[in-house]
Amino acid sequence: MTNLTWANQDFDVFTIDGLEPRMDALKEQIRPKFEELGAIFSNYFTTQLGEEFFPHVAKHARRKTNPPNDSWVAFAPYKRGYKAMPHFQIGLFESHLFINLAVIYEAPNKVAIANHLLEHEDLITALPASFYISGDHMSPKTDEISVESAEKILTRFRDVKKGEVLIGVKVLRDDAIQLSEKELLALIEQTFETLLPIYRAMVSVPK
Repeated sequence: MTNLTWANQDFDVFTIDGLEPRMDALKEQIRPKFEELGAIFSNYFTTQLGEEFFPHVAKHARRKTNPPNDSWVAFAPYKRGYKAMPHFQIGLFESHLFINLAVIYEAPNKVAIANHLLEHEDLITALPASFYISGDHMSPKTDEISVESAEKILTRFRDVKKGEVLIGVKVLRDDAIQLSEKELLALIEQTFETLLPIYRAMVSVPK
């Protein structure tokens, strides 16, 4: 069984030069942890949401030159993919661990989801202060949740083709490496539990 704790060398993978060396380190150091977390939390979502969820560990297969700046395992109720629907993620940038709920630009009903969330904005603005909102899954930068930030990002998500929305928690690397396995799993579960009402609102929108 894989040891589910993070170390500085896990985050340092994203400083390795070159696509192949970075990918080799990802596969050796990080992917086994994502696969283990994938098994645990796909079962969690299946139980909580009443339909089978599948883990999707990032393979970065389309990359030919530039090495990835982050990596993750995603969860969705579809075996063949997750990018076209609301999905959950656990992942790493060099700077932090992230645990989130995301809808990216590939979702075909993103306008309807955005409008629904704008009408039920309190689902987001009532989240604990430790949560963030972001409009770009490729950037480590995030915003504190407020009425202003939620409206700005949800409106862009609706109106701009490349618009996205991500809501979750990030743990800075210095804090993440202090977490025991038990503490890590508890934090992930608590975060996902808090995000479930927003996910339910997202998937209640007609496709």
